[in-house]
This record gives sequence, structure tokens and C-alpha cells, in this order.
Amino acid sequence: MRQPKQGRCGIMRTSDVTRAVWRKSTRSNGAGGDCVEVAALGVDVGVRDSKAPHEGHLTLPPQAWTAFIAQARAGRYDQTRR
Repeated sequence: MRQPKQGRCGIMRTSDVTRAVWRKSTRSNGAGGDCVEVAALGVDVGVRDSKAPHEGHLTLPPQAWTAFIAQARAGRYDQTRR
């Protein structure tokens, strides 16, 4: 793993994803809709758009991933809630 870089908001993690095993969301309908893939990256979690994996990914610490999932399950990001 490469050394962390200093970013605008603190330490930015960089992960080697060449051997990452990406899993597609179970909510994906396979019809070209909104699809997310996740991968375990050591202690961190990688998240990327399955339709554009070549465009990169987000690397999240476990606490941020857990908080995001809790908010998603609570409907915080549902588009119908606007």
C-alpha cells in the first residue's frame, strides 16, 4: 500500500485496487440503472460506479462506510423524498 497523502481535509488514503474483488449491489437491476460496486481494500472500503469503473473509486474508512449504509437504509438518499 502506498503512503497516505496529505489532502485538503486531512489524510487522503490511497489503496491498490489491482487485486480488489468488486461486488455489485444486490439492488442493481442489470438494465443499466444506478449501480454501485464495493470492495474490501484492506481495512478500508472501495466504492465505484459499475458502469464506469475506469473513472476511479472512493476509498472510505470503515466508520464512514458504516454511517453511509445506516443513512441509506434509513432512506436519507432516496430520490423520492425530495
